Amino acid sequence: MKHLKLILILAFLFGNMTFCKSKPDNNRNLEEKPSPETSAPIILPGADRPEIYLPKLKGKRVALAVNQTSILTSKENLHLVDFLLAQGIEVKKVFVPEHGFRGDADAGEKVDNTVDPKTGLPLVSLYGKSKKPSTAALADVDIVIFDIQDVGIRFYTFISTLHYLMEACAEQNKTLMVFDRPNPNGDYIDGPVLQKGYESFVGMHPIPIIHGLTVGELAQMINGEGWLKEGVKAPLEVVPVGNWKHENHYSLPVKPSPNLPNDVAIRLYPSLCFFEGTDVSLGRGTLFPFQVYGYPDPKFGDFTFTPVSIEGMSKYPPQQDKLCYGKDLRDEPLSHQFTLSYLLEAYQKANKGASFFNAFFDKLAGSDQLRKLIIAGESEASIRSTWQEELDLYKAKRKEYLIYE
Repeated sequence: MKHLKLILILAFLFGNMTFCKSKPDNNRNLEEKPSPETSAPIILPGADRPEIYLPKLKGKRVALAVNQTSILTSKENLHLVDFLLAQGIEVKKVFVPEHGFRGDADAGEKVDNTVDPKTGLPLVSLYGKSKKPSTAALADVDIVIFDIQDVGIRFYTFISTLHYLMEACAEQNKTLMVFDRPNPNGDYIDGPVLQKGYESFVGMHPIPIIHGLTVGELAQMINGEGWLKEGVKAPLEVVPVGNWKHENHYSLPVKPSPNLPNDVAIRLYPSLCFFEGTDVSLGRGTLFPFQVYGYPDPKFGDFTFTPVSIEGMSKYPPQQDKLCYGKDLRDEPLSHQFTLSYLLEAYQKANKGASFFNAFFDKLAGSDQLRKLIIAGESEASIRSTWQEELDLYKAKRKEYLIYE
């Protein structure tokens, strides 16, 4: 077992932090670099459009909410912090979300305040004792820039960090600039809408699981719908993505978090994340998280894997050091969309009834309805019919805030 752990850790470390611009095959890690595509205009995230934002930053005191995804692909993946400092912009500090400034902290692991050894900038945690910048933290700042790659799913916590940044900027009259990035799940909308009373850091807004918005569009919706505390509105500017539409595929140039290593994992994420609310493993502790699922029981499937502790990826994975049986989904097409089929099949095979779920499940689902319908034995089609009306209302409201076709 020690040898297996060592092999997995070395494989993870040697494949870390350099990524591609063009569409990969389904099983390719995002870090491999194929030949660039030339048939379509190059997609330009907001950070890659300095002609829009640099004039607005000159002479201003700036704070950044960024992580390892905050790069300029047009400048050989130069980090936004380094680019702005080289342009003479007065960067005062960096606000850090879940997974840390370098993206190497485990899911749920608290992030501490510290100092970046390269630049000497203060790193202020928004995933530790506080998730909202204090008055003191914004006192020496004129503009806050949010530039973090999202994956378009309600329970991905970077949009909760965006919410609290917007709220703090609204209360203290600081401009928030969102450097927008494409949504890799932005081509469809699906799932139940979060219900009042089930708000948490993995779901703060009455939106479906797959919301079909970029962070810039969502920020406009948060302002427009009055979802911030007491209905305040943040002074908001969005630097839009160039040459992108919601229907366009976008292979992320940098892994957005430790356990979303490739395009397949990102597409399967909304369907498999429900297993976080159960004892079923979704591949944390392997080199293919969110691409498999299983349990220490042969009736769950023919594919086998053993989750182990991997530093910087998954320190304490569910079913650690146990042989799990289940399914390998790595050949799923990138056209894959949200489904309850994996969850329903695992629930039936487990034969545990209500004890199949833990307390986290309802937070992910956004209400207790999904759990109750599964326990009642409802089919996927029947379950989907219960959220369709609210989903249609959301789709109509969403159109008011779209920046892209």
